[in-house]
Amino acid sequence: MTDDTVKSTAGTDVPDVSPGAGFQVFVDMANLHNKLKLLNYDDEYVLKWRMKPLSRIHFAVSTNPGDQLHAFIALSAWLFQKGGVKFDKPSEDDDQSVLLQNIIAQFKKLGHDISVSASKLRSGSGEPVVYILNRLADDALKRSGFTWRLPEKPDELPDADDSGPKDDDNEIDVNKIDEEMFNRDTDADEYEEDEAVLNMEALTKLGLKTSSVGAAAISEPEIRPELIMESTTDATEWKLEVERILPQLKVTFKAENKDWRARQEQRLTYKSQIANSLKDAEQMLTRFHTDIAKSLEKITTREQYINSQLNDHVHEFHQQQDLLAQAKQHYRHCSSGITEKSQQLAQITAELSQIKEEMEETGQNVTDGGPLVKIKKAIEELSRDIIRVDVRIAVLEHTLMQSKVREKEEANDEKADYLLNEPDFD
Repeated sequence: MTDDTVKSTAGTDVPDVSPGAGFQVFVDMANLHNKLKLLNYDDEYVLKWRMKPLSRIHFAVSTNPGDQLHAFIALSAWLFQKGGVKFDKPSEDDDQSVLLQNIIAQFKKLGHDISVSASKLRSGSGEPVVYILNRLADDALKRSGFTWRLPEKPDELPDADDSGPKDDDNEIDVNKIDEEMFNRDTDADEYEEDEAVLNMEALTKLGLKTSSVGAAAISEPEIRPELIMESTTDATEWKLEVERILPQLKVTFKAENKDWRARQEQRLTYKSQIANSLKDAEQMLTRFHTDIAKSLEKITTREQYINSQLNDHVHEFHQQQDLLAQAKQHYRHCSSGITEKSQQLAQITAELSQIKEEMEETGQNVTDGGPLVKIKKAIEELSRDIIRVDVRIAVLEHTLMQSKVREKEEANDEKADYLLNEPDFD
């Protein structure tokens, strides 16, 4: 078991990596794109070298390996030059395998550790490609004198809630606001605008003061002055002012929503309005009914007139329909007969073609001398085989005869030797 895996309780190997590790190449590619922007690659690489601009995921995803490999080699050469390394601009005639080997060699000379072969870089995308370009971009940034500054933390402003103790009097009660808005709406519906209203409840409270002691409020009479108050206003002017203001003064009693009398008056008002509207609506509906009835009557009379005028044509049309139905039936009958005849014709044609093929094969067999030639060749081969067999038989007979003669000679020689060597007993 390797270090990158952990043995689970179920006995399976679970990779000890983050689920988002597969997307790290996109993050690295985005960082590379930002570094290229800092190196002003839009002007020095895209415009001067006449190359296509790169997207933020160009080397992270494999889309077109040929174009991506060419872009990787060209961008690596440009970054080498930006980093102070002599590396010629690649051309289309150069061998890409040699260029990849040169890139890996120069990359290792810069002190970077990499264990990737050139074959893994031929796809032009993936983690090794993005890693090499990121390291080369870092070297180019160091060469240009660029340094990353530490992030500046802005001064934190004190929160408004921590500035001081809360003032309970400044708090807003939402319930009170809703109640006030509701009271304003009801007051606006009940009273007319720009009119002075005389509140009887306020008049009854004149001359009284309220003071709160604990939770109870005690009403006390107003303290009147001891001396007699004399008015300096002219009586005539007072009357004129009263007459001028009198039309604007109204004494109203605030009606409660729960009072059935107010709703009764409102109901009667709505009833009268509905009755008036119903009269107009009934008149309009009655007029519409009469117009529609007249229109229907006209349509009925016109329909009867048209039917009377077109009666002969309708009868003729029905006759033509009957004739058309008969013609269709006759056509279907004839079509069925044609279908049967067509099937019979196809069958006869197939039989005729088969007979013609058989006749052609018979004629070829009659006029063809191929079988005779084959028979003659077979006879000649048999004759040669017979001659070879006869020769073999003669050889065998000759060999057999020689062996018999040799045996007889040997027997005669033995017999002669025996007679010569036989002792004479006489």
